[in-house]
Amino acid sequence: MPRIGYVFMVLLLGWLLAGTAGAAVSAAEGAASGSSGQPASPGSAEAPDQGAVVLGGKSGAQQLEQSAEDLYGYVLEGNVAKVRQATDEVSRIFVSSSFEGLTSVEGINALSSVIMDVKTAVSAVQSSPERWEAAAAKLRLAANSLNHPRQPMWLQYYKLIREDLNAMEQSASANDLKGWQTALSRLDSRYNTIRPAVIISRQPDVVNVFDSWLSHAAGIPKSSQPSERAKLLEMVSYGQEAARVMFGKEKDEPALTTPLAPEGYSGWGMLAAAFILVALGYAGYRKYRGDSKEWKAV
Repeated sequence: MPRIGYVFMVLLLGWLLAGTAGAAVSAAEGAASGSSGQPASPGSAEAPDQGAVVLGGKSGAQQLEQSAEDLYGYVLEGNVAKVRQATDEVSRIFVSSSFEGLTSVEGINALSSVIMDVKTAVSAVQSSPERWEAAAAKLRLAANSLNHPRQPMWLQYYKLIREDLNAMEQSASANDLKGWQTALSRLDSRYNTIRPAVIISRQPDVVNVFDSWLSHAAGIPKSSQPSERAKLLEMVSYGQEAARVMFGKEKDEPALTTPLAPEGYSGWGMLAAAFILVALGYAGYRKYRGDSKEWKAV
């Protein structure tokens, strides 16, 4: 009996210890479940916050260009609901993307400003189709410049910019300040459309040079001193060089525009020029004959 009683006591003590350990484990699991607010389940994991996912530079640039292209198409169609939806999508992609290595800090700021312009235009109380189209066009060019920095779409504006510069040159030759201002205003409007895209894919100093030239050229007609023809022509020459560098054109590369016609000459002017050429030719012939005779005499 004493041996049986001893065994019985050992079994009872083991049972009590096992029950205490099980209760502790259950309490721990209950505390974990209570802190999460949901019952624990095998293999469950907290879902990542999708809003915190950062798109890669190239992937974000591609998505941004596609959304900007869609937005521009909706603006041309006049689909207000789609325009607002596409604007929100563009903003979402910009916020959730990292464009490091694709452009400079100035380029990021320019892109951000364009997106803000689009959002401001779309959210205005009075909708303006012209304002929408202008803002969407700037965004389209900027997004394309980010995604295609080597061959951006804005390079197609070179012919138009050169045409405006040629018009300024013609006005300068005639000392026509009104024509100068008209051509300069047209150039400034076109440059304003592509400027954010230029900032994204060009070095800041290149953009600053053209900006400075444009500001100086705009101030010439407002000057109290009369503008001389030579000064206007020199200013156009600076602008042509700044545009060439900005668009990445070679120095001797043709501009693909109608060349500037020389100053008009009257019929008498042409006759005088022909007379001078004939006289020079005759003088050369006389000199040649004289040299030949002297050679024979020797």
